[in-house]
This record gives sequence, structure tokens and C-alpha cells, in this order.
Amino acid sequence: MSSKTASPNGLQRLGTQIAPLLIVCALVFALPLLLNNDFLLNKIARYLVLGILTVSLALSWGYGGILNLGQAMTFGIGSYAMAMALKLKTIPVHTGSSGLPDFMVWNNVPSLPWFWVPFKSLPFALAAGILVPALVAAALGWFIFRSRVTGVYVSIITLATMVVLNLVIIDQQSYTGGFNGITDLAQLEIFGIAFDAYGRATYYLVASCVLLSLLVAFAFTRTKAGLIVQAIRDHESRVRYFGYDVAGYQIFVFALSAAIAGLAGMLYTVVMEFASPTFLGVQLSLSVVVWCAVGGRQSLVGAFLGAVLVAGMQGALSESAAFLETWTLVMGALFVLVVLFLPKGLAGFAQGAWRWIAQRRQATHGVAESVGQTTEGSA
Repeated sequence: MSSKTASPNGLQRLGTQIAPLLIVCALVFALPLLLNNDFLLNKIARYLVLGILTVSLALSWGYGGILNLGQAMTFGIGSYAMAMALKLKTIPVHTGSSGLPDFMVWNNVPSLPWFWVPFKSLPFALAAGILVPALVAAALGWFIFRSRVTGVYVSIITLATMVVLNLVIIDQQSYTGGFNGITDLAQLEIFGIAFDAYGRATYYLVASCVLLSLLVAFAFTRTKAGLIVQAIRDHESRVRYFGYDVAGYQIFVFALSAAIAGLAGMLYTVVMEFASPTFLGVQLSLSVVVWCAVGGRQSLVGAFLGAVLVAGMQGALSESAAFLETWTLVMGALFVLVVLFLPKGLAGFAQGAWRWIAQRRQATHGVAESVGQTTEGSA
């Protein structure tokens, strides 16, 4: 009898948890119906991609307890994977008469480097944009977590690794485009559909990936592995005492987070129409941490909305004449206020407000029932 009653409660709880995710995604898909401005849709698509990147950090930081200050590294790897494929599909004026990318022609590179050759295949590039970041994160995680490195040292290692990769990309200008990055890209085309950066097809591609990323991350948190990862976050030594491979679970969530970040990086190249070393920069990586903290790092939807709202606010303030010089100060003050007064972010505030409303409603209903019973008894 208990199993029969537990199942509906479990389904109801699952529906309550996934409802905000589906509502947010429905609003994302409905947005083009309300806007008839392709430039604005492109800008919103950029913020949505940054939201996917922030979801990836929420998965490793909020659920796994792993603060990765180099999350932009795997984002940048995905971005460059897509850019390399699209660069090799451009017209000869942008790639040189022999099919070499223009920056290789300028630097007298005689032939296409071996690591560029596979990117002539778009399916390979799409797979590499997800798998390579995951493999890089798994390799880095193996050294970190098998050595039982924890706390701030994980953050320092990830940040340092990202900085090193950023410097390598800038230094190897002949093969990566250096400071300029990879520009003059062809449009992504899949199954005969061309994804123009300012077209609605690209927006819906980004929206679909938002839904996919949130569902994958949410599904993982509901699995046994996801619950063990959260237990490791709260009591690592206790989970290890029960015989679980703590490092293995940490490596897996670290790699899954990197794979989602790689997907976001590929989308960012499609939306921005170039890849740049700034996509692997310290500023972006630290901004993602801020967005995640503001939205709520233990809420996937909260982290996503935090990125969209804060990045959108940053864009609006930086383009405003009134805040042109002070917008960074305003954003810094906002972050300080959120950390001081909303330690669980906007998602935690919303959950607390919802519980308070539910308790008030329940208390009001209880008072009404007691009054009714008293009236019946006196009658």
C-alpha cells in the first residue's frame, strides 16, 4: 500500500521540480513570436548561449561542489572546433588559393596542419566540440581528484590551465589566428538548413540546445550518480567511507560539465560568427561564476536565468551613455549585495518566497477549518 501512495507523490514532486524548467524553455521558444527584430534576437541568442555555459558550471559547482574557475577553457575549445570547421568551408578569398586559412597564408604555412585536416568534416567537428572538452576535463580531473586535491586549489589549477591554453592559442598565430582569432567563417549548414547568425533558424537551434542542456543536467541530478555527487559535495569523507569511488564520480561530473560548456562554445561561434582567445579569457570565466552565484548555483534554471539577466543587464549598461564608464561598478555592487543578502541567489529567494506563500495559505486554510468546526459544534 505504501508503494502505491509513494509513486504519485514522487511523480508530483518530479513535476514540481521540472515545471520551472519547461516554463522557461517555453518562454524562450515563444520569444520570436513577440519580437520582429533580427538584431535583437541575435543578441538574446548570445545571452541564451551564456546561460547554457552557466548551467554547465552550476552542474559542477552547485551540485558537485567543484568550483571551476577555468570553465571558459572548455567553452573556448568548443568554439574553436566549430570555427575551424566553418573556416575550411569559406570561399577561396578568405582561405587562400590552396584552401589554407588566410592567417596561415600570411604566415607562410606551406600546407594545412595535420590537426586541422579532420575538421574538413562537419560531423567530426560537431563531435569534437563536445568530446574534446570532456576528455580534456576528464584528464585534468584525473590528476586533480585522484590526488585528492580539494577546495581553493582546484580553482587555482583550473584557472591556471585555462590561462596557459589561452597563451598558447595567442602565441601560435600561424595555426590559431593569434589575437585576432578565427574570422570570416562560412554559415553552419545542417541537412540543407543554413544557420545565419541573424536568422530565426539559428535562434531556434540555440533554444533547442537550451532545452537539451537543461534536461540532460536535470536528468543527471535525478540519477543515482547525481545523488552520490551531491552527497560527495556535502560529506566527501562519509561517502568515501561507504566504499564509493569519490574521484570517479567527481571526474564524471567534471567532464559532463565540460561537454555542455563545449556545446555552448560551438553555438557561440555560430551566433558571433568568429572565435577569439577572449572566449578562453579570465574575464569571461569569472563572469560565469558571478552569473551562477547571482542566479543560484544549486538551481539549474536559476543559474540559467541569472546568466541571461545579468549578461543582458551588462550589455544594456555598457551600451548606455549614462553608465558607459561606471557599468562595471554597478555590476560589482549588485554582486556584493546578492552575496550578502541572497547567499542562495535569486532561485533561493524565489523558493523561500514560494514556501512562505504556501505556509501562509495553509495556515489560513487551517484557521478557516477550525472556525468552521467550532461553528458546527456550537450549533
